[in-house]
Amino acid sequence: MSGHSKWATTKHKKALVDAKRGKIFTKMAKLITIAARDGGGDPSSNPSLRTAIDNAKSVSLPKENIERAIQRGAGGGDSAKIEEIIYEAYGPGGMALIIECLTDNKNRTVAEVKAILNKLGGSFATAGSVSYLFSKKGEIFIDGGKNSKSADELEEAIINSGADDFEQDESNYIVYTSQQNLHMVKKALEDTGIVVESAELTYIANTYNELDPNKKESAEKLLDTLDDLDDVNKVYTNINL
Repeated sequence: MSGHSKWATTKHKKALVDAKRGKIFTKMAKLITIAARDGGGDPSSNPSLRTAIDNAKSVSLPKENIERAIQRGAGGGDSAKIEEIIYEAYGPGGMALIIECLTDNKNRTVAEVKAILNKLGGSFATAGSVSYLFSKKGEIFIDGGKNSKSADELEEAIINSGADDFEQDESNYIVYTSQQNLHMVKKALEDTGIVVESAELTYIANTYNELDPNKKESAEKLLDTLDDLDDVNKVYTNINL
């Protein structure tokens, strides 16, 4: 799948740095809580929870944090307050944005996102005016450096896993699946001995466009500032940066 936004790959790498500072831990715990709330607290019978736990482990979320997040979700209570909210927006140069949030206070989140958009050249879009530019897919990240298989072996395993497509970024692989097949493909890869770094549902732009070079700096600042909000889980764009 050519044209995948390099910003997304960069954010994955940045997430590993953020984890050392604890910035991503809250986001990972929320995802575990939601998965446990929606599908039960047993990862052996809840693929979404198992994947959320694996993703959290990949950024070294402490075991006690994982267990606490599972208990919070499976036990109900405060977990019911966490909402998954999607905002559609435009940024500098008309770039399209999907802002995925996990929050226990919708009013706080919308106010914080709106303030950043207003300050940095963005604005909310009407529902549906941006989302049609994206497709929701499964995305699996494989760090080639953490796998002993050769490039040919990795690619053969990916092709045979049931994945829709994949692309290579240096020694790393990004594998794409349908929403429904994410967990199946992840398991198929792991059954061959491949170490999966992360697996998640994501929004992929149907077409990636080039941004006016004069708008690049302001666009990157908006993306980074939104991404740094505690309530923002992911930010997706249709621009190559």
